[in-house]
Amino acid sequence: MPARRPLRETPEELRARIPGWGVDLDPADRPSVPRLRFDPDATGAHWDFPARQPEERPRERSIEHAMLTPAFGTAQPLHGLSGAVRRLAYQRFSEGRAAHWLLLMAGDRVDVAESRVTALLRGRPDNLVAETGVRAEVSRHGWSSRVGARRTDVKHQALDPLIVAGPWVLGGAAVFAVVRRIVRARRR
Repeated sequence: MPARRPLRETPEELRARIPGWGVDLDPADRPSVPRLRFDPDATGAHWDFPARQPEERPRERSIEHAMLTPAFGTAQPLHGLSGAVRRLAYQRFSEGRAAHWLLLMAGDRVDVAESRVTALLRGRPDNLVAETGVRAEVSRHGWSSRVGARRTDVKHQALDPLIVAGPWVLGGAAVFAVVRRIVRARRR
């Protein structure tokens, strides 16, 4: 390994030539040094640990933390297969790992699929026409607002029907294939 090249100028020469060079070399001159010292009486700030919210059912928490924050949300408890995927993310992987976040995203996708299947089984499937805004294309000048305009959403417009209708078409094809296989098996 080659030796380090000598500096062109020493710090003293730089300080003499450039006004303000190296002003923060001495810790006493650094503007942030008072913040680096722990002295709660200097600022007048005070804080007591707040009362803890009771944990009525087990909550997900990162493996890096020994306890939950004093207050936490309980409005949407984990449920179903998506909840199991999210629990796995929190129990096995640190928040610094990609696997943790990928499992949480997979849990979101599973939750969407669960809610669609649940809505279908309850007899209230998603209304794709109303939810995708297809009617607005005809009644609210949808096409004319995009043609000739320099809008960025025009670039992915060709993929929108595939992204929106694709899962439904694939799901319908899968159901058709399963039903067809069952019918054929019963005929034999």
